[in-house]
Amino acid sequence: MNKKIGIILGVALIALFAVGTVSAGWFDLGGGSSNNKVTIGYLPSDHDAALFVADQQGLYKAKGIETELVQFNNGGDLMTAMASGKVDVGYVGISPVLSSVEKGVPVKIISAAQTEGSGIIISNHSGINAAADLSGKNVATPGEASIQYALLSYYLKNNGLAMDKVNASAMKTPSINDAINANTLDAGVTFQPFVSTSESNGNKVLATSHDILPGHPCCVVVASQDLIDKKPDTVKDIVAIHENATKFINDNVKNNPSEVVKLLPSDIVSNKDVEAKSLASFPFISGINDTYKANVDAFMKLEVDLGILNNTVPHEKLYWEGK
Repeated sequence: MNKKIGIILGVALIALFAVGTVSAGWFDLGGGSSNNKVTIGYLPSDHDAALFVADQQGLYKAKGIETELVQFNNGGDLMTAMASGKVDVGYVGISPVLSSVEKGVPVKIISAAQTEGSGIIISNHSGINAAADLSGKNVATPGEASIQYALLSYYLKNNGLAMDKVNASAMKTPSINDAINANTLDAGVTFQPFVSTSESNGNKVLATSHDILPGHPCCVVVASQDLIDKKPDTVKDIVAIHENATKFINDNVKNNPSEVVKLLPSDIVSNKDVEAKSLASFPFISGINDTYKANVDAFMKLEVDLGILNNTVPHEKLYWEGK
């Protein structure tokens, strides 16, 4: 009798243990939530088109990666979130990344995302027709940590002006366009698609970033050192996903742009034709090669000369290439 009771109790305990392990996620039949969740920060820009394409095409899901996409107003805010551990991966401008790494924030660039893609937009009632006309004017950027601020600094310096000759302020990018449309702001340096959107609204583009600094690095994909250390295979998958999404964009952006536009979020696509024009106005890239590193080195030197960076950042602190 005691032996039978022992057998029954043993079977019951085994059953309870099995249920416990399933509910705890130790044994996954495919119906539970992923234990490979990655939080990805981004800006409301088509610079981040590869992220949106990959997400909409289910490329992350196909690799077993559960994503949470979080929007930020500017790159400085995104990097602050990465520094605090709230974001694992970021699609963000190179300027805030360089400033953050210089200050010791543990992140690495895992891929380039695109180059150029910004511009100085001006109100038709501002009286601005040349760089010299910016003196004394109200000019907004997404913030001092942004690449747009760096481009403005460089543009002014090359035209014999300093930042203290303009009334610079920080604004959300959509708000820059709204203020220029309302003629309450003289000029703004913003990223695409807001440059093309402003132009379609009848405003002028004083200079594109191609005019200011041809081929300059802009947005990159960065990962936290914590994610790299704990889940290097996931990071490799994210790099491959970015490469595939970038290829899809480049294969379609000229001859079939609607295939890309339809995958982008509605808050950046105010007009499908304008968005298609925007996407075709700058290069989308992926990976990290020696040419790209040399371009970043040149950009870092420029930021040191402008007083934005104190020192250049060595490659071993800046890049992760899956080794």
